[in-house]
Formats: sequence, C-alpha cells, structure tokens
Amino acid sequence: MKFGKASDLSQVHFELPLDPLANRARLDRYELGPDERPSLYIGATGWSMKEWVGKWYPEKAKTADYLKHYGEQFNTIELNTTHYRIPDKDTISRWYETVPADFRFCPKVPQSISHRNDFGMSSGQLQQFVGSLDGLKEKMGCAFAQLPPYFGADRLKQLETFLDRWPRLLPLAVEVRHESWFSDPFATEALMDALAARQIAAVITDVAGRRDVLHNYVTAPRTMIRFVGNGLLPTDYKRMEEWADKLKAWNLPETYFFPHQPDNVLSPDASAWFSQHLKAMDFANVRGPREWAGPEQMSLF
Repeated sequence: MKFGKASDLSQVHFELPLDPLANRARLDRYELGPDERPSLYIGATGWSMKEWVGKWYPEKAKTADYLKHYGEQFNTIELNTTHYRIPDKDTISRWYETVPADFRFCPKVPQSISHRNDFGMSSGQLQQFVGSLDGLKEKMGCAFAQLPPYFGADRLKQLETFLDRWPRLLPLAVEVRHESWFSDPFATEALMDALAARQIAAVITDVAGRRDVLHNYVTAPRTMIRFVGNGLLPTDYKRMEEWADKLKAWNLPETYFFPHQPDNVLSPDASAWFSQHLKAMDFANVRGPREWAGPEQMSLF
C-alpha cells in the first residue's frame, strides 16, 4: 500500500488519537451488551500469494486452491479484485462455495462507480455491482468505497446522493483521502454526520505518512480499519496492541481489520500475532492464521 508511505519513521507519532466527542453518543447506540461478544474479522488483500506456500499454505499448494487455503487461515478479505471489474455470477458462486461458513467478503466498490461523477448510476454499474453481491449471501461482510484522492470536501452533496442510492441493508464503508476532509473540522463533522445518519462506516486508515486519516470516528455498528505496517518493526506490534485495547473499549458488533505489510508478504504474520493477542484478551470472537504444520494442524479448522 503506497498511500501515506513515510520516508522517515523516526518523525512519526504512532499513538492513536483521542476519540472524537461524537463517538460517545454513537457508541451508546451501537455497542453490545455485557453478555454479547463482538465479531472481529482479520484478513489480507488477496489470496494469490505464492510466497505463503509452505508457511501459511500447504507445501505444493496449487494456485487453484489458494482461496480454499486462504479461507482456512483468514475469516475475511479486503477484496481488491472487484475494484477493477464486477464479478460474474459464476465467480461469485465459486467464491461463496470455497470458503468456510464464518468467512466474510469485503468487496471494494469498482472504480467504474467510485471514480465517476455520478457514481455509476447512469451507466447501470451501481445496480449491476449491488446485484452481484447477492450471491455472497450471509458471507457478505462490508463493501467499501475508496474515493479517489482528488475527491474533496466540496463534493459532499455528490457523495450524499450516492449514499442515498446505496441499499440500506447492504453494509458499506467509505474511505476519503483528500486532505480537505480533515483539515477543516467542520468538513470532518459534516462527513461523519452524513455517514452516521445512514449507518455507513468511515474507513479508518492507520498509516505512517498520513496521520489525519487515522480519525477514529465511529459512524455505524461496525468499523473497518486498514492498518499499514512497516515490515513488522516493534512499532507495528505496539500499534496493534493499542488497537486491541481500542476495539475492546468500543465493543462494536463487527470490526474488519486488514493488516497491510510491504508487498503483503508479512500480512499473515501480522494477522497471526494480532489474532493471538485478541484471543488472549478474550473479549471477542476472532480467528486468525496459524503457520502450516501439516494436514493434522489444518484438520483442526
């Protein structure tokens, strides 16, 4: 993930910011009761990683079986392939059938929608994409729209038109990147109010070179966190510890947490550590990868 890359990490303050004041009232509506456990989903950005064969996938794993092995290790995915094309019915069906029952897909909204002035409404792309997601059934997690870097705060009304067309029953998260959304607190609050009014999550991106996008706003009963690590430096683990404490405090029904690492080779390592840390805290339902140790280990899933 190149967005927000920093050349000098020694100048970066990695601590999580304080929660915005608006969070308290929203958390009072969204957080679970004392006898309920949150569901935490941890995943990478794709399954086609030959570098994982022999460590996270079985030795001699075939390319055609990568998704099956991925689903045995992770319980969600930041599905970037949908950013470039809308999958057909057969592809969706194959994805659905290949992964376990507790798996949740988080497909990225196609750029033919997120990068168009009318968000694909006149071309029918929006309707086609939403219709394709029906095939994921209960394994549909939370779609997310990554708006282009030039999409500024002056286009809030345009964004609201899109949000009003999005089906209310289909979970959605929105990521904005233009600095104007965060440099003006009134613009930030206007965006978050618009998302909260529709129970759409605000994507939180924890990346070294753009600390403004680490906004910590909760606007829905779920949150999506894109965590960008730096090759498993000690600060990566410290940051994940802070996130674990934050998620426990928020107590939201669902969290989707995606650990990015350079070239994503180390994403399973980060995910495995984070999931084990969360399990030790014992406040949520969570599943993460374990290093491949032969068929006996994988039979435990």
